[in-house]
Amino acid sequence: MFVLAFAATGFAQVSARSALPVPLGEAERSESGWNDDPQPESELQIGTKLTRQGLFAQAIPHLLSARGRVGNTYAANFNLALCYVGTRQHKAAIAILKPLSKNHANADVENLLAQAYVGEGRDEDAIAALKRAVTLKPDNEKLYIFIADACMDSMNYLLGLKVVDLGLSHFSASGKLRYQRGLFLSLLDDFDSARLDFAAAARFMPDSEIGYLALAQQELFAGNPADAAKAARQGIGKGFDNPALLTVLAEALIRGGIRPGDAEFAEARASLEKAISLRPQDANTELQMGKVYLMANRLSDAIARLEAARELAPTSQAVYSSLATAYRRHGDVDKANDALNALAKLNESSAERIGTAPGDRKANYAATGGEHRKNNP
Repeated sequence: MFVLAFAATGFAQVSARSALPVPLGEAERSESGWNDDPQPESELQIGTKLTRQGLFAQAIPHLLSARGRVGNTYAANFNLALCYVGTRQHKAAIAILKPLSKNHANADVENLLAQAYVGEGRDEDAIAALKRAVTLKPDNEKLYIFIADACMDSMNYLLGLKVVDLGLSHFSASGKLRYQRGLFLSLLDDFDSARLDFAAAARFMPDSEIGYLALAQQELFAGNPADAAKAARQGIGKGFDNPALLTVLAEALIRGGIRPGDAEFAEARASLEKAISLRPQDANTELQMGKVYLMANRLSDAIARLEAARELAPTSQAVYSSLATAYRRHGDVDKANDALNALAKLNESSAERIGTAPGDRKANYAATGGEHRKNNP
């Protein structure tokens, strides 16, 4: 699978962060009936602060302690559900959000509920929740962006494309939605259409994070790694230290044929190290770092990074291909064969998917996909 399978969109973080934690101000305290017991209220404050910082797992115990014991029950429930989505405990989130959807109808609740449904593979329910959110806030394009980001996180590319197309029917000049559409189309092997959407995104949002990301991706698809690296460097030079942009720069340099000892090899490694510090546990960044270590013959480090990438993206053909190489060079023949067998199964699944695709997409893959995979394993 082309590495865009893991590329973050650059404007949304993990899916749960799409809905901000509910603040707990003085007005809310007086309206909801402030609890005289300071301990649960303190737990809610701590849990809310941790949630705002994206520390979802750490926030959960505090929010559980506060739940049912504070005046602002909505804040405790909503933030807890957000943390459950952020830690991929989607069933637990749905159990909290469904009653909130009935009793506290607002776009944030419906948006988060849609994300939880995406995580559970309940596509129709996700679309229904998204439509309810849009009805409540029809002018908010972010509602589509956040759900599409959740689809990317869950590798549900068909649903993501459907969500983005819905958004574009209302926001046709949205560079962010165009960029997301390019990502999804690329993952569905429609590379020609993806290039057009990346070009549109760059046109709609020039001199922006998304614009530079789109330009870099467009050049990668065109087989121009030097131009892709140039676009990424320009964006980074403008101050956009976006982890996806840093990773694209490293990927472009790797595709350009860097070698240990080259200045660009050090640049790629530094870019990936910074990307990891900004956004840990990103599959594509881990994959590219694994490739860098593999080139440097740091086999144990390469295997560790590639195994991390596999855990984050278990259906990535690129990960298994690199893993097989790393294990083979490390002398672990059995694990190398296991990786190759997994790759073979994924290739069969991909071939079956292409074989059952609509005629236009199948024809497009026949025209471009084979060459793309050959040049970009």
